[in-house]
Amino acid sequence: MVDVLLGLQWGDEGKGKIVDYFAGKYDVIARFQGGPNAGHTLYIGDQKVVLHTIPSGVFHDNTVNLIGNGVVLDPVTFRLECEKVTALGVNLQENLFIAERTHLIVPTHRALDKASEIAKGSEKIGSTLKGIGPAYMDKTGRNGLRVGDVLLPDFNERYAKLKEKHLHLLAGYDEARDEINQDIINWEKDFFAAIEALKKMNIVNGEYFLNKKLKEGKQVLAEGAQGSMLDVDFGTYPFVTSSNTISAGVCTGLGIAPKWIREVIGVTKAYCTRVGGGPFPTELHDATGEKLREVGREFGATTGRPRRCGWIDLVALDYTCMLSGVTQLVMTKSDVLDAFDEVYACTAYEVNGAKTRQMPFQLTSLDVKPVWEKYAGWSNEAAANSKQYSELPAEMKAFVKEVEAYLQVPVKYVSNGPGRDQILEQ
Repeated sequence: MVDVLLGLQWGDEGKGKIVDYFAGKYDVIARFQGGPNAGHTLYIGDQKVVLHTIPSGVFHDNTVNLIGNGVVLDPVTFRLECEKVTALGVNLQENLFIAERTHLIVPTHRALDKASEIAKGSEKIGSTLKGIGPAYMDKTGRNGLRVGDVLLPDFNERYAKLKEKHLHLLAGYDEARDEINQDIINWEKDFFAAIEALKKMNIVNGEYFLNKKLKEGKQVLAEGAQGSMLDVDFGTYPFVTSSNTISAGVCTGLGIAPKWIREVIGVTKAYCTRVGGGPFPTELHDATGEKLREVGREFGATTGRPRRCGWIDLVALDYTCMLSGVTQLVMTKSDVLDAFDEVYACTAYEVNGAKTRQMPFQLTSLDVKPVWEKYAGWSNEAAANSKQYSELPAEMKAFVKEVEAYLQVPVKYVSNGPGRDQILEQ
């Protein structure tokens, strides 16, 4: 069967660590969507490792890892990541496979991303400028290049044709034109070297590869990137990513049927963060928000950008649990709340004077005010020191129960620190 693990907020929920924790129970870990703007942080001993494309089960000896067709892959970023993982003693020739239908990010995708974001001026959406949006646009526009194409004798001709199309589009942008043209020249050198490295990897027919594993009785964990509130259909549009980050994306992103899906494990922080632009109803623009950022070390794993911080948003969590059919929850970074005398949760929105527990159509065009529920803190007894769930502070456990009651989904695990062993099962 396939269990799904995905983030329920705006990303950065700590999915990488949680996948790493569960990975030993599975035969296959498969990434089903997203690009290298993902930053899944793992700690291998004392070593901090950030994965952008490679699935988070790569450090487990008995697990194979698949990059699914729903992913967009930047060969340059991927090559650097492979070198880093290999240096840590992992044999990627044995445990990493790439679906041949996975789309490629090419240098001119990055150029288009940069040009488009510069042109938006004050209306920027907060793109990481990795070329992900343009790559997905070419995918749906039926112009894209795929991993399997690198093995074809006419790959360079296919690349030149796509580049020509992109240069025509770039001609419509006046901002930073010379800089972007030079970027393309610089990026192409690394790109073609990375393509040669990619040709030597295990490129497979992903859907047959995975379905064969399932028919053999293998256990699969599908790993999502970004967060559910960034889903291109159901997130805070247009401040979203370019793929389906909810559980429905598993089937199209890996080539499996819905009948194979068993558990849907949703990951949420004990509070809430967001990187980049877009609405964030529970954001705190005060000393408390700054304290959450500092105590939680809330800076983007990929970009280094400071994350916007606020209290947990149960309206948004209820929405994303519904969309993905979440069957169990993992609450991460509970230890960050050790620093507060009292904690809060948003239990409703006030929109135009009326309270609602439903996600509005477009948060950007509404004056949305959070309705707060206050809970006793546990600063006198640190959750970070607990070795078992039963040892957590009573106030912390009461807070978890309130979250469960609101969402009608059990919190099966609470993470109280960055270590592999700092996950407590309820």
